[in-house]
Amino acid sequence: MEPQLNDLEKLYANTFRGLKERAIVKGNVLKVKPDGVIVDVGTKCEGFIPQSELLEDDISFLKPGDDIDVFVENLHDSDGFVKLSRLKAEGIRAWDMLENAFNKGLPVDGKITGKVKGGMTVSICGVNAFLPGSQIDIKATKNTDCLIGQSCAFKVLNLNHKGANVIVSRRALLEEERNILKGQTLNLLKEGAVIKGMVKNLTDYGAFIDLGGIDGLLHISDMSWGRISHPGELFTVGDTVDVVVLSFNPETEKVTLGYKQKKSDPWNLVDEKYPQGQKILGKVITTADYGLFVELEEGVEGLIHVSEIDWVEKSIKPSKFFSVGDKVEAVILRVSREEKKISLSIKQLKPNPWEIVRDKYTAGQKISGKVKSFADFGAFIALDEGVDALLHISDISWVKRIKHPSDVLRKGQQIDVVVLNIELEKERISVGLKELTPDPWLNEIPDKYKLGDTVKGKVVSIAEFGMFIELEDGVEGLMHKSEIEKRPDEKMEDIFRTGTELSVRVINVNPAEHKIDLSMKAIIG
Repeated sequence: MEPQLNDLEKLYANTFRGLKERAIVKGNVLKVKPDGVIVDVGTKCEGFIPQSELLEDDISFLKPGDDIDVFVENLHDSDGFVKLSRLKAEGIRAWDMLENAFNKGLPVDGKITGKVKGGMTVSICGVNAFLPGSQIDIKATKNTDCLIGQSCAFKVLNLNHKGANVIVSRRALLEEERNILKGQTLNLLKEGAVIKGMVKNLTDYGAFIDLGGIDGLLHISDMSWGRISHPGELFTVGDTVDVVVLSFNPETEKVTLGYKQKKSDPWNLVDEKYPQGQKILGKVITTADYGLFVELEEGVEGLIHVSEIDWVEKSIKPSKFFSVGDKVEAVILRVSREEKKISLSIKQLKPNPWEIVRDKYTAGQKISGKVKSFADFGAFIALDEGVDALLHISDISWVKRIKHPSDVLRKGQQIDVVVLNIELEKERISVGLKELTPDPWLNEIPDKYKLGDTVKGKVVSIAEFGMFIELEDGVEGLMHKSEIEKRPDEKMEDIFRTGTELSVRVINVNPAEHKIDLSMKAIIG
């Protein structure tokens, strides 16, 4: 027999009918106050959620009329309100959701909130979970700061209600997703197939492309038909690119990719596009001591050898006159599609000055030029046509022995010379200065200096084998050390000085060799 209820007990029973403590019910917001929220829980009474039991920002966002889930903590408190909690309602639902996800292997959404020793913290519907460092990503991540604040999907690895411990993994879902993508990608990997991928990493030798669950290598040599020094010139990490499958090994899952192969090799058409003798305008892409590499189009470049830059200057340094990016005009000399080589020339666009030399000058002709530079063996004379002629040191004077051409010539000096020889095939022309006057050794010197004559002269140089004596008119003779009067223990340089005047005797005259031999002993004897 049921117990009898008094009027007050009946009132409470009717008021809280359907409500149970420690249960979650649906309520309707009646009023939002600074210290909490008043909620109608549908039992002819009102409940109150203190601020401490509200979710973050509830005071700001909740408004009258909103339906919310609440947890019944106490059916009647000292103020006559049903004591409610939003935090516990969300917590219980979160744990139920986590338990269901754990049992069924379902993913849950969460937000990475910070870093702790050994990993990171994750908030899942208000429940704090632990994300171990090994479970953050497929590969070890050095910098995890960038992940803080990100919302991701996680797999629940372990759940402990008593300790309120939740361990989750981001890596497990990434691996599952990658395995699914990998299976799809493997069906597409056929030689010659064009597949979309993302640039995952760049190295000096190439780029690794994520094709979806599997990575492929795009070598630098397969990026462009043209010349590049680093993959970063074409790609950046994160780029989406279409690549061609060059090879695929199902056993090792090694994939080799190509990018330039999306276009045909431009060298296949070079014979038609760049015939011999055609003028072209190209861009300098590399300078070297031996020449210039010029890009004619993407993937096709030619070489202008240093010898094909200028007719006259053979040893110029290309980098002094050209820079990478310069536009140059040249003519095609030779094309080899098989060797992928094109030879170009700048100088062939200009008239060959040596052809002018051939038509303008002949041996024995008197011409004028300017002293351009010196060498130990002679001087270079610049002619009007931009050609340099060689004035050998032996062709400067008939009679004087010259040590260096700068002793008698100066740079920039305009002089008359005689053409001695022209070698067009070697692009050489030699000239003489002494040939402007008759050779005195033919008649003048033999007539003037007879065997046995005593003549005066002065010392012009002293050598180990003897002394050179300058006679009249600049004629020099040699006095061998065996013809010098001195004691055996004396040295020539101790007795004689440059400029010392002497009387010597002519002991030999050889016009053919342009030589006069002199002696001191012959006078004394």
